Order: sequence, then structure tokens, then C-alpha cells
Amino acid sequence: MQERSSGSELAAVLRTELNRYSPGEKLPSSRVLVERHRVSPVTVSRALAELAAEGLVVTRPGAGAFRAEPRSETSRPLDTSWQEIALSAEPAGDQVPRSVDASGVLATLATPAPGVIELIGGYLHPDLQPERALAAALARAGRRPGAWARPMVGGVPELRAWFAREIAGPGGPLAASDVLITGGGQSALTAALRALAAPGAPVLVESPTYPGMLAVARASGLRPVPVPVDADGVRTDLLADAFRASGARLFVCQPLFQNPTGAVLADGRRREVLRVARAAGAFVIEDDFARLLAHGDAPALPPTLIADDRDGTVVHVRSLTKATSPNLRVGALAAHGPVLDRLRAIQVVDSFFVPGPLQEAALELVGSPAWARHLRLIAGELTTRRNALTAALHQHLPALAERDGGHGAAYGNAPAPGGLYVPPGGYHLWLRLPDGTDEAALTGAALRAGVAVAAGRPYFAAEPPAAHLRLSFAAAAGTAEITEGVRRLRAACEEVGVAVG
Repeated sequence: MQERSSGSELAAVLRTELNRYSPGEKLPSSRVLVERHRVSPVTVSRALAELAAEGLVVTRPGAGAFRAEPRSETSRPLDTSWQEIALSAEPAGDQVPRSVDASGVLATLATPAPGVIELIGGYLHPDLQPERALAAALARAGRRPGAWARPMVGGVPELRAWFAREIAGPGGPLAASDVLITGGGQSALTAALRALAAPGAPVLVESPTYPGMLAVARASGLRPVPVPVDADGVRTDLLADAFRASGARLFVCQPLFQNPTGAVLADGRRREVLRVARAAGAFVIEDDFARLLAHGDAPALPPTLIADDRDGTVVHVRSLTKATSPNLRVGALAAHGPVLDRLRAIQVVDSFFVPGPLQEAALELVGSPAWARHLRLIAGELTTRRNALTAALHQHLPALAERDGGHGAAYGNAPAPGGLYVPPGGYHLWLRLPDGTDEAALTGAALRAGVAVAAGRPYFAAEPPAAHLRLSFAAAAGTAEITEGVRRLRAACEEVGVAVG
């Protein structure tokens, strides 16, 4: 059992025993608790910390833990009603509202209740995370000379050089000096959007697209303008129209295994995206979030857009988080020209720099033999889980599995047979639901049936053309759980009247 869950269990036991002690009375020592409950000292420490956070005990270094004094009930109740006015009042003029809907992001970050199968998460299941390699890398990093000194603002030079090679290839158009280390991909997207667009400005986005990017844009005071995606990625004919109509000077895209559709930008459209953006005098933010999540049967991956960029149009975002652990918040921004100074300035103002030991741990990880083994492992595991989800959909929800989701086969050059597009990379499938489906009712019924799935609405910047679900196969415990999750989803569909086949 993990120390964290053991600590919570011990805290629950101690919580029931607190009435034995008077306020201010000392609790048994940590050594006694270890022997009495047959747990480790770390578990005892976690349990006492949990009770202290709840205000039930007080810990005093060198003295022990004591039952806390009861809280006074005579203090005036907290009145925060004034905040409704302060948070809702907007300045005059055509301003973007400051309120941000983060529900789409929070849904994928929340930990489901016990017994609920997670077909919604955006991170690898703990069994797929390289925890042992990460622990070893962190231990080695902590012992490196200078690891705890103040790092360079742009990042550790060796890590910047590694990202430059990974992003543009050995001998490619990127140098270490063209890369900034960031605190993960979300932090990189935030810095790029704030650096490249003024508050109130329009920004072109794929439709559908990643809800976290939409939330960042709106939190930065930007106005997302959707450009539809089809089997070959973003529709470049509409991209040109959108630049002319909106006056935007920024386009955000995910050319590889797009979230949520899984589409890959076709070769002809890659060149067209750069041409159209350059003609508009605009930047392209390339969010390459899934390059390390290619499946074992994936064709050779296309190069990044920035590898083919010769005039500084592309700002590239890359992260290690998706392929490792949600706690390895290390990513990179890559760009050419004066825009890099703007990006650096925004990052310095926001966060100064990424902690040096974390950067050193990332460098230790990607430089070890364990890194290549880990990438091979997740490529195979994601393939197996994707196939399990696809098979379960055809078995339990054939009417949904056979619907045309509007997206193509491998790398977006031809329609997928059977309707359901199964991308050779990433960690999710995108299902189109029958017309008239109430997404909220379906996701609610699914949760009651014991499976968490993502509604499609948060993935659209404007009114969606149809109802959708996004199903993730990375966060589930294994193929058996994936199959059971789809079976539970079928029960939810039947409850709300969605035809299943």
C-alpha cells in the first residue's frame, strides 16, 4: 500500500481517538504510534500532518503532537458577498470578461471517487509512469555540483540543448540559445499567448481544441476565434478567411495527434499553414504535446513545423509531463528572433525560473538508458489500451463506434473505415454522439454508472456542430478496466436514451 493512502487511513483512526484526550493534552509519541498501528514513521508523519492541517492537532518540534484547543464559535461569520460585485463588474468598452470557465480542465485533473473508472484523465496511469527512473534521476540530480544554486533564467544549458535537438532534429535550425525551459506545457502556452497577443485581441484556434488553451486565452483577456478541423487537420482555406475577417495575428494549433480529434496535419497543409500565417504577419504557436506518445504501430512521425520554418513564424511548445508524470513540470519554448526576448521577459515576470534540481532531474532522466526503455514501454502499452478501447466500443456501443467522427485515417490523408477514427498516437478517442444528445445528462449518468468521461462542449470555442465525448485510455488501470468502463458507459447511454446499436 502506498504511504499516502496509509497515512490517510491512520489519520482516520486517530481522528476517532482524539476524544480520549483533553484539549492541549499530548498524544502518544510517533514511536508508540508506529508500534501500536504497525506502520512506518513516514505514515505516522503524514497522518499527523493531515490532522494538523484540519486544525485537530498541534505539532511542536521536539515536544510532540497535542490535541488542539476547540475553535471559538463566537467570532463573526465571514461575509464575502461583496465579492460578487467586485468579480462581476467589468470596465466599460468592448472588454473580454475576466471570469474563466475552467470546468473542462478541472474535469480531466480531478481524481475520480473510489470505484469510478477513469476514462477522462490526461496523464498516464501510475503503473505506466517511470517512477523508479524518476526517483533515481532526482536523487542523482540533487547530488550534482551546483544543482541547488540559482539557475540561469533561460534554463540549464544542457537541457536547452537536448530540447533543441529533440524539437528540430540533430543539426536542425534550433540552437540551445533558441530554447527557454518552462514549468510544463501549460506554463509555456500561457507565456506564449501573453507574449504574442494584447488583451482583447483575437486569437485563432482549432475547432475543437484543448480546453486548457481556451481557458488560458480567456484568462489572458484574448478572444478565441475557431477554425474547423477535418480529416487532414485545420482547414487552411478557412484559416486564411479567419485571419482576414478577425485581424488576428496569432494561431494556436496541435499538428500531431490533435486533442481531441487525434488528427495529424497533412503534408500539403503544413506548408499552407506557414504560408497563410506569414502572409497575415502572424505567429503560429505549435503545441507539440503528444510527440512522445506515438503508438507502437505509428508510421514515421512528420517533423515539427518549426523544423521547416525559415522566417521565425513558429513558436514551439514541448513538454515532458505527458510522457512521464504530472509532477515533472518541465517543458520548453522554442523560437527564432526578437520574439524570444518577449517570451523570456514574460516568463521572468511570471515565475523567475524553473527550479534547478527539477531541470537537472529531467536532464538525468532523458540522458539515461531508462528513457528509451520507457518510451518503448508506453508506445506498446498505449497501443494495447487503444485497441482494447476500440474493441470494447465496437462490442458494447457499435452505433457510436460506427459513426463518422469527421476525421481521417493515419496522418489524416483518407477517411477511416468504419467511421471511428483511431489515431496512432495520443491517449484518447473522439466520439460523435447522435443529434440531440444531452452531453451533460450523459456524462452525469456515466458517473452514476461508475465511469468518468469528458463531454465535448468544453473543446469548442463557439457553439459545437454536434455532441461529442472524449474517451481517454491512458489513465485507466488496464485493458480489463477499459472494457468495463465502456460497458458502464453503455448502461449510461441506455439510461438517457442514446442509441447504442
